[in-house]
Amino acid sequence: MEYPAIFEPAEEGGFIVKFPDFAWGVTQGDTYHEAEEMAADAIRTMIRELIRQGKVVPRPSKRRVRRQRMIRLAALDAAKAELYAAFQASGMRKAEFARRLGIPKTTVDRLFDLDNHSRLDQMEAAFAVLGKRLSIEVEDTVYPPAA
Repeated sequence: MEYPAIFEPAEEGGFIVKFPDFAWGVTQGDTYHEAEEMAADAIRTMIRELIRQGKVVPRPSKRRVRRQRMIRLAALDAAKAELYAAFQASGMRKAEFARRLGIPKTTVDRLFDLDNHSRLDQMEAAFAVLGKRLSIEVEDTVYPPAA
């Protein structure tokens, strides 16, 4: 999952970052690299809060303008956000979801909690209950690793 972020130079220096896919949220950084790190943290925070409130997490849009940069969620965060979206789309209640997974209802929220480190087998089982399959893709990074 990659969300677009708009980087604009700030009058006092550094960059202000806005997120077209979210109705709220802005961050900044003194350097471009710091602004990128802050943007990733801001997107994670916004998604975590939407999930906590039981609201819809917006699907990432495509990059539209040159000054946008795509900010990638960490793999587990992306899996949890996708699981939450699939669960919401299913119309299933948490009690039924928990029953099908064989876990207590109170544990269901942990599967969606970006601060909880769920195991991969738990995530796969949860997707399977929703008729989905979790797949992993490995790709080369844009920048070669430092020597």
